[in-house]
Amino acid sequence: MYLGLLGTASLAFLFKGKYKSKLSKIDFIVSVITWIGLLGFVTETTILTPAFWKIVTVIAFLWDISFTMLLKDYEDKEILEELPIAVRRVWMLITLVIMIGPLYYGLFKYSFL
Repeated sequence: MYLGLLGTASLAFLFKGKYKSKLSKIDFIVSVITWIGLLGFVTETTILTPAFWKIVTVIAFLWDISFTMLLKDYEDKEILEELPIAVRRVWMLITLVIMIGPLYYGLFKYSFL
């Protein structure tokens, strides 16, 4: 179900034109690759090698942190601009953990355990 929710949300952004910048397109590609790893974990299917998934896990995690915290251009700028920068960063980090924490938990178990 979780994978379906992630995929549906990303496809909605893709079809509604939210992925217009190059960074957003890269984020979508990184997301699809991590979903494939999560699918392998959930179905207990070996897809490629564990070494590949270790590299993907680390790079994708670093990408998501940097994209979310530093690079992403948020739509609700008015709401976020009212908050102090420290509060904004904490809010983005909490949202990131809630939204993609389960993805990286599964990907980590698939890669390293």
